[in-house]
Amino acid sequence: MITIGGRSIQQSIAVVNNNTTFIYSDLRISPMNASAEPIPSCEVSWFSALCDDDYEFLGVPDKALLSSWEHCRNIVLSAEKGGFDRILLPSGYSLGLDTIAFAGGVAPLLRRLKLLTAIRCGEVWAPQQARQIATLDQMTEGRLDINIISSDLPGETLESAPRYRRTLEYMHILRALLNGQPVDADGEFYKFSVAPPRLQGYGGKSPLFYFGGLSEAARETAAAAADVYLMWPDTLEGVRSVVTDMRERAARYGRTLKFGYRVHVIVRESEAEARAAAVRLVSKLDASTGESIRNRSLDAAAAGVLHQGALRDRADSEGYVEDILWTGIGRARSGCGAALVGTPDQILAKLLAYQDLGMGAFILSGYPHQTECDLFARHVLPHLNHAPLSRFD
Repeated sequence: MITIGGRSIQQSIAVVNNNTTFIYSDLRISPMNASAEPIPSCEVSWFSALCDDDYEFLGVPDKALLSSWEHCRNIVLSAEKGGFDRILLPSGYSLGLDTIAFAGGVAPLLRRLKLLTAIRCGEVWAPQQARQIATLDQMTEGRLDINIISSDLPGETLESAPRYRRTLEYMHILRALLNGQPVDADGEFYKFSVAPPRLQGYGGKSPLFYFGGLSEAARETAAAAADVYLMWPDTLEGVRSVVTDMRERAARYGRTLKFGYRVHVIVRESEAEARAAAVRLVSKLDASTGESIRNRSLDAAAAGVLHQGALRDRADSEGYVEDILWTGIGRARSGCGAALVGTPDQILAKLLAYQDLGMGAFILSGYPHQTECDLFARHVLPHLNHAPLSRFD
């Protein structure tokens, strides 16, 4: 039995084909703490590698894992079959597939899975972007939400502060149009007036805006206009600090935020197997290749990316900065640069610890993405109380 914050997970053992199999029952109230509250629901999402970010060996290109329609579609279908609540469709520029086009193609294939579709603010004229989103939202009957990205655009370098001011204007315009409201923009970056659009968000309400960033400008933008504040991997103390700060910032705007945590996972039946899988993943990676992969991203110099590098610098000789939090993936990845590496009960315990700190959503991934999707769905997901977040809550 493991106990997290006064809550216990009952573990039973069964013998199947002469092998010991651990079966994790529902989370239960500990007899030592009968007043413990029921575990709240969280949203659990997977990731489809639209941006040429799938490997068997990190940093070694594999034609079978490049971002083709077939490969990325299959990841999405695996996530739906596995019981995930949502799938993140990331956005790049020179790499992989266009996010909006892919979302439109995959949406009719899904019955239940929600889409978290990434957009880069400024790539598309805001009223046109709103129409694209509203169209997808109507197609999916509201199973669409938006991951707002505030990176530089291709061929452009903009300082952080003005870039986030542009993003904030863009978010306000999108939300108004998706809520069916007119826009009379007279900002620093957008000056135009448009009547209320005929096509709005499903149910007359904008999709949720997921948004991440660690810089001062990013935090203020999220506090003012996001619905879900996303974090990349961090220590438990780091998560606690950021959540406290963001709650205080949002309160100054008269708002409340939900919180999400983006991390990779490597789950195996034993800790030794999980750690061996992590070592194997980076076994063919050299430093120059890793640096090249990190630097090709448009957000390579962002505060959040730099913080992932700082975590690697603090890690032990095997790359662990905290219990089961392994930073080795960040050697060849910009952005989310760490993984939870362990057994099903270790991974589950860590996710519950993040929930105790305020996380209401998890966006997970692993290499190769379809393989790790299936493993997590089989070994961990059934033991989480999970359901998608809703714009109508």
